[in-house]
Amino acid sequence: MSTNRNAQIRKSVADRAKGCCEYCRSPDKFSLDSFEVEHTLPKSRGGADSLENLAWSCGGCNRHKGTKVEGRDPVTGELIPLYNPRTQNWSDHFKWSDNFTVVIGITATGRATVNELKLNREGVVNLRRILYEFAEHPPMESVS
Repeated sequence: MSTNRNAQIRKSVADRAKGCCEYCRSPDKFSLDSFEVEHTLPKSRGGADSLENLAWSCGGCNRHKGTKVEGRDPVTGELIPLYNPRTQNWSDHFKWSDNFTVVIGITATGRATVNELKLNREGVVNLRRILYEFAEHPPMESVS
C-alpha cells in the first residue's frame, strides 16, 4: 500500500473515531505517543485492511489487545467476544464511574474488554482525571 493511501486510511479511521481511542476513549490530541490503526479482527485471524475492520486505538489498548478477539468475563469466567467498535456501540457495553475516571463494563463483553485491554490503566485514569478538570473529558458520545 502506498504511503499516501496509508495516510488517507489513517485519517479516515481517526476522523470516524473523532480523535479518541475507540476502546478506552482517550483523546489522541493529549497522547505522548501516536495512535494506531488497529484491526478489530486481526490479520492473523483473517481480518482485512478494509475500513470496516479498522479502529483508532491508543498504543496501550492496541498492545493489550494484540491478536485477541475474546477474553474472560471476570464475573462469570466465560470466554466472551471482545467489544468491536465497528459492530457495537460503546455505551451499550460500558459506562463511566461517577467521577468519569473509570470505565465500567456493564455487559459480559464490556467486562471482558475492560479486563483484557486494561482500560483503567493508572496513566489513563490519571489523564481522565486531569482532562475532566479542564472539561476535555469524557467524549460526549460516550456519555449516556
